[in-house]
Amino acid sequence: MHRIEALLRNGIGLDAASIGSSLIERTVRLRMKLHGLKQVTDYERMLRDEPEEFAELTEAVVVTETWFFRDREPFNVFTQIAVNEWLPKNPGKTMRILSVPCSSGEEPYSTAMCLLDANVPADRFSIDAVDISQNALTRAARAVYGKNSFRGPDLAFRDRHFTEIKDGFTLSPNVRQAVSFRHDNILDDSFLADTAPYDFIFCRNLLIYFDRATQVLALAKLHRLLAPDGMLFVGPAEIPLVMESGFTSANIPHAFACRKTGAPSLPAPPRPRRKRRSLPATKSVSASAAKIDLLPPLPAPARNGETENDPKHNSATLILARRLADSGQLEKAAALCQAHLAQHQDCAEAYYLLGLVKDAGNDPQAIEFYRKALYLDPNHYEALVHAALWLERTGDTTTALAFKRRAERAQPRP
Repeated sequence: MHRIEALLRNGIGLDAASIGSSLIERTVRLRMKLHGLKQVTDYERMLRDEPEEFAELTEAVVVTETWFFRDREPFNVFTQIAVNEWLPKNPGKTMRILSVPCSSGEEPYSTAMCLLDANVPADRFSIDAVDISQNALTRAARAVYGKNSFRGPDLAFRDRHFTEIKDGFTLSPNVRQAVSFRHDNILDDSFLADTAPYDFIFCRNLLIYFDRATQVLALAKLHRLLAPDGMLFVGPAEIPLVMESGFTSANIPHAFACRKTGAPSLPAPPRPRRKRRSLPATKSVSASAAKIDLLPPLPAPARNGETENDPKHNSATLILARRLADSGQLEKAAALCQAHLAQHQDCAEAYYLLGLVKDAGNDPQAIEFYRKALYLDPNHYEALVHAALWLERTGDTTTALAFKRRAERAQPRP
């Protein structure tokens, strides 16, 4: 099974630990049963000899779950910068936007709806959407979505841009025509080699599934594809990775946006005041009740004194909390972190993750949890980076600089 995991790593950059070896093994066993194979070596040979089967296995293991306007703030920030900054500075030009991976189309279509709702003419922007999954691209082109693609309390966009049909909701033609879909692999040497640079790139929650070497390769591709003054949007847990590879945080709260290092910085757009959501108090949470088997684990890097086999570092509760945080379910992630800390008060990773969750919810307690993580592990690289970003946003640039210098010394090496 390790040899098949190696094929997936070399072919699509998948780090087996990010989704769990057990999930890969179950999928492989199902494919073997379908082909009437009993030996794993025979299936491995099939994967090497038949590209079609490798593609089928890829389809079965890649994570494609998403929904419209997943994490609202990046879309809000994108729209404000696109309309108030980019368009006025680039009269007559077409704004170029890339979504990779685009999965079944929810993210690029959300981007198109943002611009159309802001009265941006369709001929002033183009959106390229790329994914390795042909099945996902087929669903995206069909543009018919079920209720699982519509989450959260604000669904007014569905009334504006969708029509309810027997199978779900079908997207309006003007939004569909704004997005061009393409099958490609970010790890291929020829990935989007024939395209001009993009002004905005959405690449959120992809890097977390790669090993370190593959992350470096993917970020090099994104760096090449991003225009000199362009903006890259990533997932909240990916900011530290991106800052190691020629990018600098745009310092816009909760947007998780970056620019190329040395690029001119634009002022952060004004953020509307909104009611802060209260997170649940500490309580015991049953990991089994959360249906962990439905969410593959995302292990975090081991810290000083903590190994991946350390139950307090890599418990089922903490693994699920990371997955929930990555998918934007902040309240559930916070509750699980607090439940974990009730049993393991000296777990730096849990304090860091809770700080990240609070940070995403605009809660001033975030810096307190970052500091607690650093008290337990002074060289916790991600906690140092996020603490520095928080302090910069709140105006404490002197302390932020000290944290940045500590982060440089603690930076993990490939």
